[in-house]
Amino acid sequence: MGLSRPITIGRIDYANVWPIFHYAEDKLPQDRFVVIQRVPSELNKAIREGELDITSMSSFAYAQNADDYLLLPDLSVSAKGRVNSILLFMREPLERVLQGRIAMTATSATSVNLLKIIMSLYYNANPSYITMEPSLDNMLEQADAALLIGDTAIKESLRNEGMTVIDLGELWKTWTGFGMTFALVAVRKETAAADPEAVAQVLRVLTESKRRSLSNLDPLASKACEQLGGTMSYWSRYFQELHYDFGPDEQSGLSLYFDYAKQLGLLDTTVRMQVIEDQTAMQVNE
Repeated sequence: MGLSRPITIGRIDYANVWPIFHYAEDKLPQDRFVVIQRVPSELNKAIREGELDITSMSSFAYAQNADDYLLLPDLSVSAKGRVNSILLFMREPLERVLQGRIAMTATSATSVNLLKIIMSLYYNANPSYITMEPSLDNMLEQADAALLIGDTAIKESLRNEGMTVIDLGELWKTWTGFGMTFALVAVRKETAAADPEAVAQVLRVLTESKRRSLSNLDPLASKACEQLGGTMSYWSRYFQELHYDFGPDEQSGLSLYFDYAKQLGLLDTTVRMQVIEDQTAMQVNE
């Protein structure tokens, strides 16, 4: 029968998720689907509170309430190495940063906790952390280093004025040998049970948008140049270095991240990822 109300869909307000959504909204009838665009932290909260049915969301926020969600298959924002938009900016030497203070953005839980994992388990360091609005100059007035993500990180990297920059995706790969998955697409279990046909339609549309976007990156690169600056070659490389699948390699890297997060007490429980397997039936297995 399906739900009598529109299905609400959350779209992360960053360029890194554009391929999944760029061609999608025109294919989702507005009387049936409503797309809401916000930063990850706001979308994470909205789906947790039932305001959204389906959303792109931070991997860490998914893990915190994984039993409430199902993952849409083969959709993610991942990197096999360099991610280019999860960046630690330092004006001070690394040795000082490891013993000092790091300012972090409040817009995404995945990157913040990835930094904590890297600091603790890779560097064996215990810096202090403060949370601030994502303004690099302000952050570095109060801290030895600053973590920025998404479009803000990209803009600052393009105008970088002699700072040392650590790409957390690249460092994670060097350390663990795995890629890192920063965002997933999840649906609330009750939505999948109540309106499987609508969820299947969203999955088809997002999957086709991903395919079409990656088959020709010029429209996305041109849009990024216009909105965010940079060059066509920069943005073509940026989108090529990101990966939008969620296969065995991505799942293995994310499982390791979740294990480390639990080891450090950042997550309370072991995460059991549940991916929708049957796109037509979409039955929720309890």
